[in-house]
Amino acid sequence: MENIALIESFSEFKDDKFIDRVTLMAILEEVFRSALKKKFGSDDNFDIIINPDKGDLEIWRNRIVVEDGDVMDPNEEISITEARKIEPDFEVGEDVSEEVKLIDLGRRAILALRQNLIAKIHEHDNTTIYKQFKELEGEIYTAEVHHIRHQAIILLDDEGNEIILPKDKQIPADFFRKGDNVRGIIESVELKGNKPAIIMSRTSPLFLEQLFFQEIPEVFDGLITIKKAVRIPGEKAKVAVDSYDDRIDPVGACVGMKGSRIHGIVKELGNENIDVINWTTNPTLLVTRALSPARVSSVKLDDEKMTAQVYLKPEEVSKAIGRGGHNIRLAGQLTGYEIDVFREGVEEDVELTEFSDEIEAWIIEEFSKIGLDTARSVLEHDADDLVKRTDLEEETILDVIRILREELEE
Repeated sequence: MENIALIESFSEFKDDKFIDRVTLMAILEEVFRSALKKKFGSDDNFDIIINPDKGDLEIWRNRIVVEDGDVMDPNEEISITEARKIEPDFEVGEDVSEEVKLIDLGRRAILALRQNLIAKIHEHDNTTIYKQFKELEGEIYTAEVHHIRHQAIILLDDEGNEIILPKDKQIPADFFRKGDNVRGIIESVELKGNKPAIIMSRTSPLFLEQLFFQEIPEVFDGLITIKKAVRIPGEKAKVAVDSYDDRIDPVGACVGMKGSRIHGIVKELGNENIDVINWTTNPTLLVTRALSPARVSSVKLDDEKMTAQVYLKPEEVSKAIGRGGHNIRLAGQLTGYEIDVFREGVEEDVELTEFSDEIEAWIIEEFSKIGLDTARSVLEHDADDLVKRTDLEEETILDVIRILREELEE
């Protein structure tokens, strides 16, 4: 046989993990028919017999015997004289099958055929990988750190598939070395050209939900349902859970004795502080629970504007807002309401936006980020504390305090 180059190609791919026998044979036939069409103008009169297990093939060209001088299409017709060189007893009108050797295609054609075969195999592999990981979107996946770049970590799984963990999908406290195993969710899979781009995320709320499925048996079994999860990656998260079985305490089951059950999740997320609360369809009660650990005195909802005015004792306000405003921000995301905090027993107060003529909007926004929306809420903190909690200069903060005090003392 003169198909040594082809046999080598078979050997490379017949054990490919993504290709079954039938698919491999179809790809091979497609590649050879393309080569035959290019060489002879048509492949309709060719039979291709492939044995991918042995790396063997036969190509037969079928032609009709015609009288000498009557050959109109050399690809489909053969003269009686040429036919009798194959078999001496051929007659006009009979069919002749003649084996085509690969060497007859020419060295260049054989090289192109091999390259085309490799390209088709890779294209099939990439399509299969894309479909495989597309089905895994939203699921937890583990892969090993292969290469660390400035904007992303490149991971490889056990099958050698490349997975990208971008910098903005990493928890701020994440620190990985080459060879470390990394867990995250498959967030997205896209075909870029013919190559699948598989993106992992450790910052998605869905990663937190999937960790609950893995670590809490009642969640895995469906006895406890996660209604919603929100998070500020690496800082704080809130998870609302519910159970249709009154005998099960969903919060207790998720947290465990002294936090034993949730400890593994907290550790995986870089010591992210996780509040687990009981879900309710009562929006007032949900807002109250969402602001835990603060104790809320009363809530006034505006369902049209989706705003909530929450009243607390002065000593509970800082708990409701939380460090960096994280608690109140997550409570708003969990409930869908824009939450404003008010102190009980303090009647005279002014929204910071009322000072827009004297205080620039971006400065007001900086205070708002940490949950300080009124004059008194700012004045309850000393300047040093405000410098630490905001990105504002001390001089700017002192100027704001002076403006607010003058207003409230009038």
